[in-house]
Formats: sequence, C-alpha cells, structure tokens
Amino acid sequence: MTTTAMQTADDFEPHRRHLRALAYRMLGSRAEAEDTVQDAWLRWHATDRSRVENARAFLSRTVTRLCLDRIKSAQAQREVYVGSWLPEPVVDDEAAFQPGPEAAHELASDLSFAFMLTLERLSPLERAAFLLHDVFDMGFDEVATALGRSESACRQLASRARANVHANRPAFKVTPDEEQRLAGAFARALRDGDVNALAQVLAQDATFVSDGGGRVTAVPQPLFGRDQIAKVLIGFARLYDAQVHRTRPARINGLPGFVISTVHGELVQTVALEPGAPGEIKAIYVTRNPDKLQMVAP
Repeated sequence: MTTTAMQTADDFEPHRRHLRALAYRMLGSRAEAEDTVQDAWLRWHATDRSRVENARAFLSRTVTRLCLDRIKSAQAQREVYVGSWLPEPVVDDEAAFQPGPEAAHELASDLSFAFMLTLERLSPLERAAFLLHDVFDMGFDEVATALGRSESACRQLASRARANVHANRPAFKVTPDEEQRLAGAFARALRDGDVNALAQVLAQDATFVSDGGGRVTAVPQPLFGRDQIAKVLIGFARLYDAQVHRTRPARINGLPGFVISTVHGELVQTVALEPGAPGEIKAIYVTRNPDKLQMVAP
C-alpha cells in the first residue's frame, strides 16, 4: 500500500462505523451498507482532502447520496418482491452497526425491526433528512447540502418523518431479564407443542411477519392475533427435526431471538421476538430469504 493510500485509510477509518450505521438504516441491508461504505472510500480516495473542512459531514453526504441512488434502483425490485419484506438481519453484531457514543439520540442505537420498517415506509428523502438530523446530529444546513434541498424543505421532511417514527415507538421498555424470560417461554411452548402456552406469551394483537423473498416457502402475508399465530407456529414447530436442525439463541437487531440451521451448517431462518407490554411478545419477525442470511453465522 502506498503512503497516499495509507493516509486515505487513516483519514477514513475513524468514520467507517458511523457511515455503516447510516447506510444500513437507509438501505435495510448490511451487505449493501458495506458496499456503499466501500464506494464512499473510493470517492474519498479520489477527493482533494485538503479542501474538505469536515470529513464526517463530507462522508455522510457522500454515503447519503450513494444510498439514495441505490434506493432508486431498488424500488422497482421492491415493487415485485414476493411476500413480506424485512431488513437483512444483524445477528450478534449489533455494535458494528451503531454509530458510536458521539451520537447521543436514543434512536441512534435502535436497530429493531419495528424501527427499520418505519424507516422503510418513509420516502427516501424523509428517511435521509430524519436520520441525518435527528439520529446522527447533523445541522439542517448540512442536511440541505446533502440532499440538495433548502433548509426549510429539509425541516419539513424531517418533521413528517419524526411524526411517523414517534407514532410507532414502543410504549414499554423491557429489561434484558424479561426479554430472556419471554424467549425461554416462547421456545418451551414450541418445543412442547403447547398452543395455549404459546398464546399466553403473545400479545392479544400480536403480529407475525415472515420474509422468504420468493426464494423459499414463507407465510405470504403478515398474521395478526395471538390465537392464529400460535396455531400456525405450533404447526411449523412440528416440522422441526432435532436430528436435522439446530437452534441457538441470538441477538437479532437488538432483539432476543434464535438462529435455526441444519446440522450441516445451512441457515434456515432467524427468529426475532419484539417484546410489548410486560410479559408479552408483540411481534415475531422471521427471515428465511437465503439472500439475507449470507452474513449470518450458523
């Protein structure tokens, strides 16, 4: 590596984690986030850095614009996506997708599926304005430069996004001990084939979402209500063969859950459990699309 390349890397590396966190929240894909950050590095390498006053702001603008370009090309694919769409899961690697302690807002550490799906429902510009200002603490003058809009327009974009995000924030905070208790009760009910026990650990208005992407079998539409979900999950659990499958506990996007694989190491699915009110699981997110499991360890 040449001296110039080493200097470029030294200038860039302190910002990599921040940029990865921004790109993942923009795109919902850890693989695309990594590719976007690499593209940003190439652009940084080609930039006259003596003219850059604020490296983090410059790189954040670069990553945001690259993400917006990727979103445009992905929208057509999303329109024909088969079944429900979920973000690519971050399994046991949450810290790598956090921006770091300099981002003080509580949402900066939120990788939950509920938050990621709320971001996905925003327009790309709303998502970008909200993330840059509310989550990653950029001033609206910098947001305006990044998005090529006026400061007033960016304030309006962020305001609309903020209203949507806060309307979908969880009403309860659950302790790690309670999360583990819920995950244990969930696993025992499935193991025992006990529909009633499983229903009791689910919220009355629980949601089940499964993403197969048309690549593998998955429930095509979200399910609602604990009785229906409990019956369907117990039916699926009967297909589990302890001689063929293995389950390990995991943290998935900051939520308690499980990774299921075959004894040969082939990933089957991840299962993330979103707690709701005390003693209840509000939502279950199952990722089965093999394209989204490539970076998950079995």
